[in-house]
Amino acid sequence: MPSLILVLGDQLSLSMSSLKDANPESDIVLMAEVMEEATYVGHHKKKLAFVFSAMRHFAHELEKKGFSVRYVHLTDKNNQGALRAEVSRAIEDLSDVEKLIVTKPGEWRLLADMEDWPDLFDVEVELRDDTRFIATLDDFSDWAADRKQLRMEYFYREMRRKTGLLMDGDEPAGGEWNYDQENRKRLPNSKQTPQRWFCEPDDITQEVMDLVEDQFPDNFGRLRPFNYGVTQKQAEAARDAFISDILPGFGDYQDAMAQEEPWMWHSILSLYLNVGLLDPLDLCKRAEAEWREGRAPLNAVEGFVRQILGWREYVRGLYWYKGPEYKNSNFLNAQNDMPEFYWTGETDMACMSDAIQQTIEHAYAHHIQRLMVTGNFALLTGIHPDQVNNWYMRVYADAYEWVELPNTHGMALFADGGVIASKPYAASANYINKMSDYCGNCRYNHKGRVEDDACPFNALYWNFLIRNQDVLQTNPRMGLVLKNVERLSDDDRKQIQARAASLMKSFGMC
Repeated sequence: MPSLILVLGDQLSLSMSSLKDANPESDIVLMAEVMEEATYVGHHKKKLAFVFSAMRHFAHELEKKGFSVRYVHLTDKNNQGALRAEVSRAIEDLSDVEKLIVTKPGEWRLLADMEDWPDLFDVEVELRDDTRFIATLDDFSDWAADRKQLRMEYFYREMRRKTGLLMDGDEPAGGEWNYDQENRKRLPNSKQTPQRWFCEPDDITQEVMDLVEDQFPDNFGRLRPFNYGVTQKQAEAARDAFISDILPGFGDYQDAMAQEEPWMWHSILSLYLNVGLLDPLDLCKRAEAEWREGRAPLNAVEGFVRQILGWREYVRGLYWYKGPEYKNSNFLNAQNDMPEFYWTGETDMACMSDAIQQTIEHAYAHHIQRLMVTGNFALLTGIHPDQVNNWYMRVYADAYEWVELPNTHGMALFADGGVIASKPYAASANYINKMSDYCGNCRYNHKGRVEDDACPFNALYWNFLIRNQDVLQTNPRMGLVLKNVERLSDDDRKQIQARAASLMKSFGMC
């Protein structure tokens, strides 16, 4: 008797646990484009086009392997609009199906729904673990048990030991676990950023783009031009181009930002990883081989491996370990509304404008722009975490809640009170000026604090410290900074608070 195998839009890998023992001669694969998934947040147009096109290409790959694929297009007449309803319709139409097989989804909301399916359908329902990650959820739980602090650095070291990546026996390669201190160079004016691998959309992608324009005309972002890969072969081409041509410079300029330079030396591979078109362990091994063979420096390779083996695995484990209540925390009691320029990029702050404009254009911004520009501004101005989390979910092609929420809620906003970060990542214009050329092209003075032309980040930074002084007093990493707050005169405080209030009003936030 055949099984029905449901493959989700971010499970586009032949190595999925749901497909591991599938029989192409009898089993049927169900893939469905449904409005419920397309609209639970207002996804960037490029993300919708990427996922729908990747799904359709993967369905063709399965058919080439001999599978019978029941593919439901978004505009099909009988499309029920939800995964549960499409599964029900498939079971009813395919009366001889005896089992439904699904790899567990990556988000709480979907898993909660699927856990009810055994009581809803007249077939056996098997929910299998997602085996695409390097660490299992049990691995993370075992590591986290009885720890007072769940710091990524120590999880990363454990993963290095487990996998042997960048290890020389029992010691880290080069004698250090982390080469972050070497990865903080500002981009010199004379330095040219590398060319990127992109591809032209084929007929399937063009058809999907027309669909997105028709069905989601008001969604965030610019759809055309569209140059991302949508198949495993194309994702591997992007991977190979990065590994051979770009990885050697990744470390030095990992934290650098530059006007109208959206890519820098970053890999732009996370959107492929997060839908299953690339394998994380394979990617780490390929990067390690570049160092072993002398083609890339250790600081570049270690920094890249840490993003995948460290951060990516860590935030996924933390997401499931903490559970749905994690996103309800609001440690700093942030209550303000997000300003309109997050959606338009229309602001005189050069750094914010550039980061948002490239997000509109590419559904992408690299991690320092997300953390230290748009995330930092949200932290300093006290935007409610729900609004910030929603924005990050909507605007990036690689955004799925398991990876977005811990990074945004914990790392950028400190809304979890220090579960992820040991202190708030609050910064003034000094950091942005140090790591970018934004300030030289901005109408604001990055050195000013309360003057009319002073960079907003400065008054907002000091106002953030004043506003949260009491709640951050016990944080050991904030002691030196808060001593500087204590040294402020009453007049200085009043001027900072007045300037911050004026700025917030001008942004439409109060």
